[in-house]
Amino acid sequence: MKRFFTLLLTIAATTAWSQKNIDPTPEDIAMAKEIRAKHSKDDVALLFSNETVSFGKTDNNVTVSHNVKEKLININHRADIQKYEFYDSESQIEDFSIKYRNDKNANFLVKDEFYNSNDLFYADYRVKYMNVDFPVQGYTYNYELTKKYKDVKYFTTMYFQDNYPNLKKQITITVPDWLELEIKEFNFNGYDIKKSKQPDAAHKTVTYTYTLDNADAMVKEESTPGPSYLYPHLLIIAKSFTKDGKKTTLFNATADLYKWYKSLVDGIEEKPVALKDKVKELTANAKTDEEKIKSIYYWVQDNIRYIAFEDGLAGFKPEASQNVFTKRYGDCKGMANLMRQMLKEAGFDARLTWIGTRHIAYDYTTPSLSVDNHMICTLFKDGKKYFLDGTEKYNSFGEYAERIQGKEVMIEDGDKFIIEKVPMALPAANKETYANSFKIDNEMLVGKISGTIKGESRASFLYGYNNIKNDKKENALQYYLSGGDKNLAVTNIVTSDLTNRDKTLTVEYNAAVKNKVSSFDNEMYVDLNYLEEFSSLDFKERKTDYEFSYKKDYESVTTLEIPAGYTVTRLPDAYTIANDAYSMDVSYEQKGNSIFYKKHFTVKTGTIKKADFTTWNQSITSLKSLYNDQITLTKQ
Repeated sequence: MKRFFTLLLTIAATTAWSQKNIDPTPEDIAMAKEIRAKHSKDDVALLFSNETVSFGKTDNNVTVSHNVKEKLININHRADIQKYEFYDSESQIEDFSIKYRNDKNANFLVKDEFYNSNDLFYADYRVKYMNVDFPVQGYTYNYELTKKYKDVKYFTTMYFQDNYPNLKKQITITVPDWLELEIKEFNFNGYDIKKSKQPDAAHKTVTYTYTLDNADAMVKEESTPGPSYLYPHLLIIAKSFTKDGKKTTLFNATADLYKWYKSLVDGIEEKPVALKDKVKELTANAKTDEEKIKSIYYWVQDNIRYIAFEDGLAGFKPEASQNVFTKRYGDCKGMANLMRQMLKEAGFDARLTWIGTRHIAYDYTTPSLSVDNHMICTLFKDGKKYFLDGTEKYNSFGEYAERIQGKEVMIEDGDKFIIEKVPMALPAANKETYANSFKIDNEMLVGKISGTIKGESRASFLYGYNNIKNDKKENALQYYLSGGDKNLAVTNIVTSDLTNRDKTLTVEYNAAVKNKVSSFDNEMYVDLNYLEEFSSLDFKERKTDYEFSYKKDYESVTTLEIPAGYTVTRLPDAYTIANDAYSMDVSYEQKGNSIFYKKHFTVKTGTIKKADFTTWNQSITSLKSLYNDQITLTKQ
């Protein structure tokens, strides 16, 4: 028994000593509170993050060793986070660990599994992750990651900011003299990033060190530009390396990037005979070339399921067209390749085309795998180029999604390539126009609404509608048209063909709106704002630019029949503003026995910049005030 109590005391003492060595110190707690005062929306911070990069070489390419060391501190009462790192067939993780502040392993369960997502498919894209809990404020952990890249072309960007605020960020890149490397700096303006360059004659290297103190966490907001527009970062471009006196070119110029892409395409084992019968079927009744093209283009849109595919080399290599055709699914590269082969089978000149969507800030003057993230097909026809994107469901032939408008493309042209830009569309291409006529019946607005919808507005409507189960389509259409407002009843809906992406979409329906009319003594108050467009887009707390899905051009005219025996004694004031980013024009007017309420909104570039938020927010405040105003009718 005595031995048992002695053992218990020993265990208790050991546990207490261990706990003492991992519990936060008073200094840690004080530091956590100080950081929390500056970053009240964050639970965890980085006391430091050091990234070091070094290079090795094989006979054919350059390898990369990337090491990360971080010290994390809980700045809230408690916190739970997940540390994770992705890798694939072109990389491997050698160290992925968390330690207590006394340098003992924390022994959190590390999971290593294939990465899965609803719209992403991966053959060998994997993720290592662990769930990390911080029991009290001031608690710290030391994190370390070592990741090896088999080929330097896959090691592209290094960002100075993280998911958490960082007191001190340091990036160190050691470049050997046998490697020609370019380090491109992006978005450094406004940040006090210090840079040093240290040659080492003995080791024949040059070491570049970048430091940034007190960096905020990356912002988590919807509808933001891609991080390459927002945050300071480095783009790493390995141009060439020398081994045994022989120089090997890597990505020295755009032509080298194309050459590598082309080598992947040339390695595809195409069997276009598998497509022959389907192409004949699709074009059999076509009277013109355009009808043939549309038939093929729309068939790919409608029948090939888009699944993003990322898998090392396969993340850049298109799949054989016959495989995509047989499986009925593919990523953007596979869908572009299928479209190319089907159009070629029909006798057209169609070519694979690489593009970076608007999510990416770079263009093809930079030879890097970071430049593009998408592939489409370019059709050469009658001296014109048409850009066909099979992933854009219900996109009409000759119309282009906002996400690729104005972006550079690289079009295959044998051993050469063609650089073009996708045309930009005006907001009017996405025009929505509504004519609404109401009268007052028993303190309700009752009438008819008719609208026309074009461009991406139409494509968005059709995509949403046609992806709803058939037995729910009527309810979904009513919900869409009413904006989910229980006070707005929608009946007798008549639309144009909701599968036709070539025609302007039209819709007509009856509407009854409650709680918009009230009477007191001899006066009646009427609110015609059953849809308060844009009123929710208040950016007072927002930190980054706001990107709409596409440019907007929205116009409505609402006509109210003045009830017999009443006169108009007050109409709300008009509101008008126009600048380079947007315009708003809202007004009331009486003509004869009717009131005309006109609204016209345009978002000219599809983006409201952070620099314009003050003006925008003032506009929204004015708009809300107008929406809260009412027409006054007085009984004669």
